[in-house]
Amino acid sequence: MAAEYPQAEVVDASSEMCGGSNEDRRPDGSIPAEVDCTLVTARVTTSDAVGQTVQVWAPALIRPQDLAPGTTVVLVRYLQTADEPEAWAWYDYARTVPLGVLAVLYGVVAVAGMRGLRALLGLGFASVVIAVFVLPALLQGSDPLLVGLTGSSAIMFVVLYLAHGLSRRTTTALLGTFAGLGATAVLGVVAARSARISGISVEENYRLAQLTGNLDGTALRGLFLASVVLAGLGVLNDVTITQASAVWELRAADPDAGVGDLFSRGMRIGRDHIASTVYTIAFAYAGAALPVLLLVQVYRLPVMQMIGSGEFAEEIARTLVGSIGLVLAIPLTTIIAALVVATEPERRGRHTQPGSGGHGHSHAGH
Repeated sequence: MAAEYPQAEVVDASSEMCGGSNEDRRPDGSIPAEVDCTLVTARVTTSDAVGQTVQVWAPALIRPQDLAPGTTVVLVRYLQTADEPEAWAWYDYARTVPLGVLAVLYGVVAVAGMRGLRALLGLGFASVVIAVFVLPALLQGSDPLLVGLTGSSAIMFVVLYLAHGLSRRTTTALLGTFAGLGATAVLGVVAARSARISGISVEENYRLAQLTGNLDGTALRGLFLASVVLAGLGVLNDVTITQASAVWELRAADPDAGVGDLFSRGMRIGRDHIASTVYTIAFAYAGAALPVLLLVQVYRLPVMQMIGSGEFAEEIARTLVGSIGLVLAIPLTTIIAALVVATEPERRGRHTQPGSGGHGHSHAGH
């Protein structure tokens, strides 16, 4: 059945008794015959049904006090067919305004001069690549890993040069990023096969498999690999540009330093960076999986059984593969930077350094 998603303004919300459903399931597994539900009366404000007043049931966790008159919500309108009448249902709150305000605030904070503006333009380009290339290609059945690598490489190529300018330093960071992406992809393939990650670990993935006809899990396993590559882009970009910059600064501080010295000194900086960024990845995934962790506590699953479950195995593999790829990118970027910067001519001041065997000025008659 075709559907539309018009916005509506809440007129009234009241508490009514209705039949229990799966979302009302008690801890003992039973479903109550009747539960307290929230009936919402709303006036449609968009689509060709503007002005129409409809009634829908809100989800179980939303109470009347959460829906003050004037609250903007999004409804689902199932269009009339030859066999079915028109029907309306709750979809979600309308969040365009608060999210828009946050986006503007982020733009104001992030734009620190032209470099910040260029970084935001790069972020916009990345969004376009994902929306116009990555997602359609995945839905069309293209190889997910290849799509992920191609999209990620295109994003990094434009983003790095746009934010940091055309230079050997930026090119070095780009090469280090590509090396990290390649390592992440290879490790992801090995992890997915050895850990038998199917990609069908949560309801959303299973629904996607149904809608796309890929229930054999092969495509969703590839989707897991593509997600691993994309998830590591931000941190990978951070460490590679930082390592490249560190090596260039070390060379500027000691123009006589060779490749070995630059690499060893750069890695002393890199090891500190490794520790902090690995924590960043691990805690980011832990935060995203917090509801699942709480569910584990409620069900009191054994630790090993929890770790071995499909959903946790997928997150653990994603975290470890991303972290290993990140760690490998640091020495790879550092050695590339050391080799490149060592080929640059020494940059000294207008006068030669004392004790260099020369004189800063020529003297006539000597």
